[in-house]
Order: sequence, then C-alpha cells, then structure tokens
Amino acid sequence: MIKLVITENEDMQRLDRFLKKYLRNASLSYIYRLIRKDIKINGKRGSAETILKQGDELALYISEEDFESLKEKKKTQRAKKQFNIAYEDENIIIVEKPFGLLTHGDSSEKKNHLANQVISYLIEKGDYRPDRERTFVPSPVNRLDRNTTGLVIFGKNSRSLQTLNLMIREKGYISKYYLTVVAGELKEELILKDKMEKDNNKNMVKVMPMEEEGGKVMETIARPILSKNGFTLVEVELVTGRTHQIRAHLGGAGYPVIGDTKYGDLSANRQIDKRFGLTTQFLHAYKLSFHEAEAPLQYMIGKEIEGKLPQNLEKIRHELFD
Repeated sequence: MIKLVITENEDMQRLDRFLKKYLRNASLSYIYRLIRKDIKINGKRGSAETILKQGDELALYISEEDFESLKEKKKTQRAKKQFNIAYEDENIIIVEKPFGLLTHGDSSEKKNHLANQVISYLIEKGDYRPDRERTFVPSPVNRLDRNTTGLVIFGKNSRSLQTLNLMIREKGYISKYYLTVVAGELKEELILKDKMEKDNNKNMVKVMPMEEEGGKVMETIARPILSKNGFTLVEVELVTGRTHQIRAHLGGAGYPVIGDTKYGDLSANRQIDKRFGLTTQFLHAYKLSFHEAEAPLQYMIGKEIEGKLPQNLEKIRHELFD
C-alpha cells in the first residue's frame, strides 16, 4: 500500500486529474480502474470527481514497484534567463518575454523557452522545489507568439495559478494592452467586433462579419497615440484573446501592423525593413491592469504593471514619431 498526503499545491484538485498528472505513465483506463477498486481517501471510497483537500490521505492499494513504474521520472532542464522581471511577489511573477522566444516548448524547442527559463529562475531562488512537488509546476496563464514581446503572467503556487487562470479567462478582472505601429494615420478610436475562423493549414485567421454563421467572436479596441508621415503609434486593448487577433483585426480594418508578413501591407513593410531592418510584427504586450481579483490575489486590485519597449522597437518609435 502507498500512502500520500495532499499538500497545499495539490489542494482543490479532482482526484482523476491529480492522478493523471502524478501517474503520467498510467493509461486512463488504469487510472479509472484504480479509482473504482484500489484507492481510498481518508479511509473511504471516492469518485473521479472527488475534490482533494490539503491534508487528505490517499491510500493506493498497489505495490511499490507498480507505483514507481507509473510515476514519470522528473527531468528539470535548466535554461539561461533571458527575460526581465516587471513584477514579482510570493504568489505571482510577471516577466517581459523577449523577441524570438516561445512562451511554451513545442516539438522543435523543448528546453529553451520562457516557461523553462522562469522555472529555472524560481528554482535558483528557492521559490520552487521540484523535488518536493508531485504535480505542481509554475506556469504561464497568458501566451504570446514567438515574435511578439511583452508581459507574461506566471502563477508561483497552485492556488494562485488556478486563480489567475480564472481571472484571465473571465471578463472584468484583467485588461491587457499592447503597443503597435500601424501603416496609415488613424485619427479616432476603433472598436472592432467581428468573427474569426482559423485556417490551420496556413496558420492564419479569416475575419468575418458578425452576421455570418460559425466562427468565434473577437473584439479589439485601438486607440491612436501619435500619427505622423503615414504611420500611427497605437494602444490596443484586447477584449477577447483570439489567435493573431490584433494583427488580423487591424489588417482587416485597413491599418496593418508594420512588419507583419501575414496580414500586413507589402509596401509599408518594405519601407520599414529598408529603414530599420524590421522583418516581423511590431507588437508589444506592454500593460496589465488588475480591476478585480479573487483570493489569494485581492491585493492586486488597482495595480497596473507596465513593461518597456525592447530597444529595437523603441528606436523605431522614436525615429518615426519624435
């Protein structure tokens, strides 16, 4: 028999989800058979939907050998820190993702991505101890494209991560703002509300009118800051968070993001490339505003976190508008 005591970072998880994360080498059918026949919680049978609480004792009626074979051996791949820190406390860390870095790993890059870099930083600080955690890993709650720079929020413990995921998913908690430069002189605020469909083969989205059937609603607010010589510095507020939303929405509205090869203007892009050497989109997630918050993050209410433009984008902003 194996005994496990649920820790603070495992609190408020469903039993089946806890087991899927902890016994990663087990099949789903094995996990659900285990729940039906070979697990007790505080001496009683549970179900897949049973919510585990800190201090609960799980008894797994399996051998030590089987238990060890079902656990995935942890491999912590250290990655060199390339990000700046915009804000950090005991519960969350907000970092500035640099250009060219994936937020999460993928099949082409399993080690050097932002999530791994943040985990490595937290291990070095002593804020995260992978040897003491069975299921929890500090993780980002928002995601930026490889070539988009700016603020990414991570939860440093399970409760904060769950809360942040709720706050990002639901409206009214956190507003996300971007800085971009568009081709064309935008004079008034744009409130854009359309539908979108993603073409996975082309990795692009199609913008459609609201009255069309299907698709997902996307809403974007674009506010001009400075206009000069055929370009505008724009603050963009994301009301929804769809794939390529800002680039597709502004491009469809006639104000394409400079440097954007998917939805941009070829002539404007050539001009910007020749002058500044910019060959990817000028898009920076620069500000987060916390309007409401759930426990344990109520202290974030009213806070605004800002990040600086990367040096190359600041140079373009300066030379185009100052």
